[in-house]
Amino acid sequence: MSKFIAFADEFGTNSFKFDIGSHFIAASVIIRKDELEDVEKQIEEIRKKYFQTGEIKSSKVSDNHRRRLIILEQLTKINFTVYGVVVDKRKLYGEGFKYKKSFYKFLNGLLYKELFRTFPQLELKVDEHGGNDFMKGFKSYVEENHIRDLFSGSEFHIKKSHNELGVQLADFIAGTLGFIFDETKKSNKSDEFLEILNNKLISLNRFPREFNIKDLDEDVTFSEDNKIIANLSLTRIFDFIDRAKGNKENERDKINFLKLLLLFHQSKHHKEYTTSGEFIKHLNINRDKKISKQYFSSKIIASLRDDGIILASSRSGYKIPTSSDELKKFINHSNDMILPLLKRVEDCRNAVLLATNKDYDILNEPKFHKLKSIIDKTK
Repeated sequence: MSKFIAFADEFGTNSFKFDIGSHFIAASVIIRKDELEDVEKQIEEIRKKYFQTGEIKSSKVSDNHRRRLIILEQLTKINFTVYGVVVDKRKLYGEGFKYKKSFYKFLNGLLYKELFRTFPQLELKVDEHGGNDFMKGFKSYVEENHIRDLFSGSEFHIKKSHNELGVQLADFIAGTLGFIFDETKKSNKSDEFLEILNNKLISLNRFPREFNIKDLDEDVTFSEDNKIIANLSLTRIFDFIDRAKGNKENERDKINFLKLLLLFHQSKHHKEYTTSGEFIKHLNINRDKKISKQYFSSKIIASLRDDGIILASSRSGYKIPTSSDELKKFINHSNDMILPLLKRVEDCRNAVLLATNKDYDILNEPKFHKLKSIIDKTK
């Protein structure tokens, strides 16, 4: 299994004064360890070009959106991926969140759970620059809670940002995510920032996990049935992600697919399908043994459906269903395959029954009893 190194930084504070900031964001930049030297050389070239003798820092670019877009375009040419946790503080309820220690402990748990079940072997470096209390608290949290039997080989290191170009990159990415999601930072360029970053995002976990049907309601006649379908589909996805431990590679693949499904659902139009090729391309990032289309279909899609996940599918790909029509496409496809297969089995069975004067029924074996029952009921 490949070993990775992650550089993490934060955007926002624990303040619940929303005119100061509505969101808290933790961003991790993931890089293959065997590519680190080359990646750092590329980051250094960009640092010298746009920041001269100083560090790469989002705050130095601030709301100069044109400059941010130019730098972001250059940075995203480098081989790294982004894992982010985006928390909308306005939707966190409870007096405990207003206390810095409680708020950070809650976020520490979220980031730890999401990051380490996706990357069982990971070396993490964080910034202790200035008042970076969250990342220092995260280090302490992991030292107390990290189970090395499950996550063998994981290490944590605290490094000052001027010594680590990866942490400087994480600072710029976290700040850019702030300009995408935080209500005090949003602009008419936010969508452009997200579009540029989209190919680098392997997961963007938004908390609290909730689904507002109004976000999808472009049609005032959006039916109650469709609302139920959309909410049911999302609820099952969230429940699976929360319950899954991610101790096995296939389970991690399923978790990561569902996170991608949510990400595409949020960042693209909710009626758009995403091709299996697009999903496979994202899932193959940071993998030695690449996922095949057959593995994707049988071990991820089919397995998730066996787990109770509701997916809409068509020739255009997969999506989270938001209407009965989308589910009917999947059912029609299944209907077109299942009924002809049942007919073939029935014809074979009838031919043998006829030839043996009904002495031998090929469906009498215990493993075929359910199939026999279905065929008998369709007569």
